[in-house]
Amino acid sequence: MNLRRTLLLILSLVVASTASAQGVKIVKNNINKDSLPEDAVIVKRVPLESGPAFEVKDVLVVDTIPSSSEGLNIVLYNDNTWRFVRNRNIDVLDETVFTKEWDTTKIQPFKVELKDIPMSMVIDLVDSLKSYHYPSKGRVTSKYGPRRRRVHQGTDIDLETGDPVYATFDGRVRICTYIRSGYGNLIVLRHDNGLETFYGHLSEIHVKPNEWVTAGQVIGKGGNTGRSTGSHLHYEMRYKGHTFDPERLIDFASGDLRRETFLLKRTYFSPYSRFTQDFEEEVQSDEEDKKIAKEAAAIKYHIVKKGDTLGRIAINNHTTVKKLCQLNGIRESSILRLGQRIRVR
Repeated sequence: MNLRRTLLLILSLVVASTASAQGVKIVKNNINKDSLPEDAVIVKRVPLESGPAFEVKDVLVVDTIPSSSEGLNIVLYNDNTWRFVRNRNIDVLDETVFTKEWDTTKIQPFKVELKDIPMSMVIDLVDSLKSYHYPSKGRVTSKYGPRRRRVHQGTDIDLETGDPVYATFDGRVRICTYIRSGYGNLIVLRHDNGLETFYGHLSEIHVKPNEWVTAGQVIGKGGNTGRSTGSHLHYEMRYKGHTFDPERLIDFASGDLRRETFLLKRTYFSPYSRFTQDFEEEVQSDEEDKKIAKEAAAIKYHIVKKGDTLGRIAINNHTTVKKLCQLNGIRESSILRLGQRIRVR
């Protein structure tokens, strides 16, 4: 028993330096809960299984010791080494992160409209293990936002074909597929805090759908597949299917995670919203949030019934057919389907 106590004391000291020992620098920037908007939602982390060890060793497990976190155990080996192993077999508030809207074929399985997402959410990015690794470190060649009359939904990082691409956080593989006209070889990971990360244009894929991965695990190799004009990593961050600027979280030049806890606001899902490191400025932008909320509340839909036409729907809702087409991305000649939802405002 004394041996156990001694080991736990040593391990508690070691954990504090885990991030620096791995060469990962994380800016500690926890949120002052008193400064949050009244409607801020706290997003809970979900304990998950550990991915494979980085180095496979021919060793035997000597003992398993509980840690201060019910989601983590400390495993001791007969060569005097140790590692943390995550314990998924515990009661958690939301185990649906890896089951609800889990689809290994559809890129976008979510049916959550922007207006239904909370105005602001507090998301813990890392836990006591500092479970983070940059996906790729290098020069940003194309930023998030409007680009040549299109919306660029991620960040492009320069790399050479064959360079390793790493899992950003612990999580589970949802998608491994090839998309000829877009991402090329694509991996989508879902993480225990509800975020999803996309890794596109890969030359190789080293994981499979439903596989658990650990932050820093090599999941593939960089490349130039799909619609790409040169080798680079196309990297996206999404929440409930909606994208936001990955540079809000990661400094790709240094590889550093900008903060441990992130206030994700609904306004960030706009393609015109790019990152800032001024956290107080983020918290205090409530007026912009209220404006977005007012606009979202004004949105109105019509469910197509028998006999409906675009002209009739336009007249009944005091608008024009042209406006309906613009709102719904359809043509005046488009055929309406019974039960189809048409945005009228």
